[in-house]
Amino acid sequence: MMKKHEIYKKDKWNMMTVEVQGRYIVLREISDDWGEEAHTFMSRPAMMQWAQQRFDKEAYVGNEEEWERIMNAFKQV
Repeated sequence: MMKKHEIYKKDKWNMMTVEVQGRYIVLREISDDWGEEAHTFMSRPAMMQWAQQRFDKEAYVGNEEEWERIMNAFKQV
């Protein structure tokens, strides 16, 4: 059984989905800059570490609610 989460979506070209496939977590990032990138994590802590680097809190100064929403979505995976 595979569970799919939509974490982040600005539009159809800038989005992120996470699928839990057994013991693996597969994250697909689609952006208009890079196309599609897939990342595979062995654990939730590894995924969270990546997410905190990818969504640097300092980049969201003045928009902390958006950062919190994204991080909370990752925590629910």
